[in-house]
Amino acid sequence: MARKGPGLFSDIGKKAKDLLTKDYTYDQKLTVSTVSSSGVGLTSTAVKKGGLYTLDVSSVYKYKNTHVDIKVDTESNISTTLTVFDVLPSTKLVTSVKLPDYNSGKVEVQYFHENSSFATAVGMKPSPVVEFSGTAGAQGLAFGAEAGFDTATGKFAKYSAGIGVTKPDYHAAIVLADKGDTIKVSGVYHLDDKQKTSAVAELTRRLSTNENTLTVGGLYTVDPQTTVKARLNNTGKLAALLQHEVKSKSLLTISGEFDTKALDRPPKFGLALSLKP
Repeated sequence: MARKGPGLFSDIGKKAKDLLTKDYTYDQKLTVSTVSSSGVGLTSTAVKKGGLYTLDVSSVYKYKNTHVDIKVDTESNISTTLTVFDVLPSTKLVTSVKLPDYNSGKVEVQYFHENSSFATAVGMKPSPVVEFSGTAGAQGLAFGAEAGFDTATGKFAKYSAGIGVTKPDYHAAIVLADKGDTIKVSGVYHLDDKQKTSAVAELTRRLSTNENTLTVGGLYTVDPQTTVKARLNNTGKLAALLQHEVKSKSLLTISGEFDTKALDRPPKFGLALSLKP
């Protein structure tokens, strides 16, 4: 199902967030994906974090407009997600549950229209939190809001609102989150037509504490197989990332971070290898 319209509320500001955070890792991670002759996808992931090792295996089965995703980890948790596309025209249904915690289940419905989108999610536990969001817009301009209502307390657990602008050479967003306590302003600017070089900035202000966090970063595509990213915030945390496509769809990612205001602290390093057929 091709998504229409302005996208979901969670898409407002996502371009900047992904450029600043996506693929940065400070663990050692190996992911191996395979696809069987019947079309079932199998992915095994091993992670070393500190001195601890974790392993999970997930499989994805696709049949017509239905996807079934099952994941099992070393702590005997079983996560299942069922996604049905076009259950109604332009509508996607997503149900998920993580066993043995039956109360973790959730049912979500997403609807996409040419000039709007809506999403509603309801937990499966008694007195669940009901989440709903909506976005409207056209020609690259989107207005949206979201809220979560706790039926157990009869109060809103969260509410946010935002505005996003998407153009061929830039993306900008303003989001009022955390029940009006946090303001996030972000922007991404592409320095060339092919978007090989991009600059990003995000300013977060928490009104209750008068605390400001400014993060700037950038992306540079060295060649079709290699990408470099970096970011720096006003607390002095500097991070960098190198991602290289070792073969088609298989990525090697090396990232690191250190505190420029505390050089005596050891830096963080991470390595991730994702192998796909």
